[in-house]
Amino acid sequence: MNPKAVAVRAGARRGWIEFRQSMTDPQDVWSVMFFPALAMVVMFLLRGSHVPGTGFSLGSHAIPGVLGMNVMLNGLMAVALSLAMDREDGTLLRARATPNGTTGHLVGKVVSRSALTVAGVLVPLVAAAWLFDGLELGRASSWVTLAWVLALGLLAALPVGAILGSLFDNAQGVGLAMLPMMALLTISGVFYPVTALPEPVQWIAQVFPLYWLGLGLRSALLPDALAAAEIGDSWRHLETAGVLGAWAVLGLALAPAVLRQMARRESGSSVAARREKAVQRTV
Repeated sequence: MNPKAVAVRAGARRGWIEFRQSMTDPQDVWSVMFFPALAMVVMFLLRGSHVPGTGFSLGSHAIPGVLGMNVMLNGLMAVALSLAMDREDGTLLRARATPNGTTGHLVGKVVSRSALTVAGVLVPLVAAAWLFDGLELGRASSWVTLAWVLALGLLAALPVGAILGSLFDNAQGVGLAMLPMMALLTISGVFYPVTALPEPVQWIAQVFPLYWLGLGLRSALLPDALAAAEIGDSWRHLETAGVLGAWAVLGLALAPAVLRQMARRESGSSVAARREKAVQRTV
């Protein structure tokens, strides 16, 4: 059997085991559900406000964006943080010592984080169905759109997370990347229609996958009449698939090469140096 295929299968099994362990760990479950739970509390308090020009609840309108935010935080940022931590403690160096070990390790992370991210979307969505009016969950087309948008969103986010994790050699560095992520959350229409923002900001938001992921989820979960609150008065499914697909292709092309390059630079001395720095930070 092809050695890479063996590594991929082993990584997939490892990822599934990690996912099952995470779902039985209260701390891991809390980390996945904390942000959507907090955001839904805020949106519930805003349920009396309305999307400009409509009678639709602003809180209900923001739910798809909250789910998109959860995909980015539990997909992109969590993969980056996990890989940086594995690099810092020497786990990646040990993985490199086995044939195709780096590939298997990356596959395992992608599988476990993908499963956790899907759970982080579906569980809050069930709660939102009870708390918020107006969500279109009874249509088969809603679930079909939700499935392909979520799949493309994961493919766009996870490789970028792997690249980001390869650029930093410790978790603190990845934490700094949260600052531009929070800025993107502000301008990507997660909590308020992006059409209310200045046009130059709208163009910036459309460069990044978070806006398109949120738009795709809104098209799946909100009434079609709400498309009037979007850019171009349309859900723009073709553009959503195109932009998310482009990010996915670019990320999948670059992530393995970046990860291999990072693994080549790893050595016992570099791991020991990072451990020494970590000890000094805690003293």
